[in-house]
Amino acid sequence: MKLLYLLAFAGLAATPVAAKVLYPHLHQHQMMMMLRGQMARGGPAQGGQSAFAAISEIVGVLQRDPTTDWSKVDIGALQAHLADMDKVMLHSTATTEAIPGGARIAVKGDGEVIASVQRMMVDHAPFLAAATGYSVEAAKTGSGALWTVVSTTPGDEVKIRALGFYGLLTIGAHHELHHLAIARGDMVH
Repeated sequence: MKLLYLLAFAGLAATPVAAKVLYPHLHQHQMMMMLRGQMARGGPAQGGQSAFAAISEIVGVLQRDPTTDWSKVDIGALQAHLADMDKVMLHSTATTEAIPGGARIAVKGDGEVIASVQRMMVDHAPFLAAATGYSVEAAKTGSGALWTVVSTTPGDEVKIRALGFYGLLTIGAHHELHHLAIARGDMVH
């Protein structure tokens, strides 16, 4: 019995395997409720992989929303978008050229990364413009896409160049709502 309390105190009971060994009389639902309580007290909260965690979060939002139109939900479209994000963030290259008021940014990739770059840059240009007030033009190229980002606010050109493509892509808290809209079937990406 002392071992049981020691393991529980050490947090080892927070794992499903340990919970099953320590509490074999519990049904799966009871075990999950116990584990949720332990997680709420400081246990792990991430799904272990970013795309899995993002989809898990969106599924939770959809399940809690009584107005969700399940006939329109498309988690596959969200997964495809997250795959694009992964390819762009990890497998593309970006070069930034200084221009008056901002930067011209060429983002390139190989193989299937090219299409991911093109979708992300063209689709996210309006989000960046709305969040910043910058003039943002996007154009597809044979090896990826080109962004021209310009601000009329003095000093912003330094910020634009410092952030570059990868930093600019993160501006504005639009990704979460964008992901929800894709999953709901309200937006094609």
